[in-house]
Amino acid sequence: MTNSLNHNGNRLFIARHGETIFNLAGRIQGEHAHTPLTVTGFAQADEMGRALALYLGEEPAVDLIASDTDRALQTLSIISEHVGADWHQTRSDARLREIDMGDWGGVYYRDLEGKLEIDSQEMLFVTVAPGGESYEDIADRLRTWIAEQNLQRDTILISHGMTSRVLRGLLSGLPPHSRFGVPIAEGLPQGSMVQISDGAETVIHRGGGAGEKA
Repeated sequence: MTNSLNHNGNRLFIARHGETIFNLAGRIQGEHAHTPLTVTGFAQADEMGRALALYLGEEPAVDLIASDTDRALQTLSIISEHVGADWHQTRSDARLREIDMGDWGGVYYRDLEGKLEIDSQEMLFVTVAPGGESYEDIADRLRTWIAEQNLQRDTILISHGMTSRVLRGLLSGLPPHSRFGVPIAEGLPQGSMVQISDGAETVIHRGGGAGEKA
């Protein structure tokens, strides 16, 4: 897939937010906007920020993009402090939110046993939640977002577990997933960050957090 993000050789650094109170409690967040970070979540953001600062060197010139959710913006605030970027210049967009889990948003995973099928190997939802999104729906909204972008310099982007995997898949030109029909990149532990430049993805920091859950 050709996209407008990296035509000038600019690098895009993509990560999901740090651990939240919903992650810790085992609740589905979906597109819930207000689920703040835990102490561990702030530590993960701090770790990513320190790693990125070392990777970029002194006085990097970067732009900031995030999902418009609290957890993404909180994570970005910590990272941006490490690299000396102005968090107030962040461009947020609802199209970067997590997969919409419809009627199951906020429900405990344990209460959905027998209803929600999860591919345990790839950590992907197989079941589409009632009133929720499929991976095709995520890809559709991300494609409209990608088409509007024209990065002028290196950019840090904070999104969510499932959404960032689809975004990374699209930007890396991966083939459609055999089961879900859209490109989906590999899952990474919370606290991980990748670089995408000219369609190639590189993991620049691998965190030690949990796997993917919305």
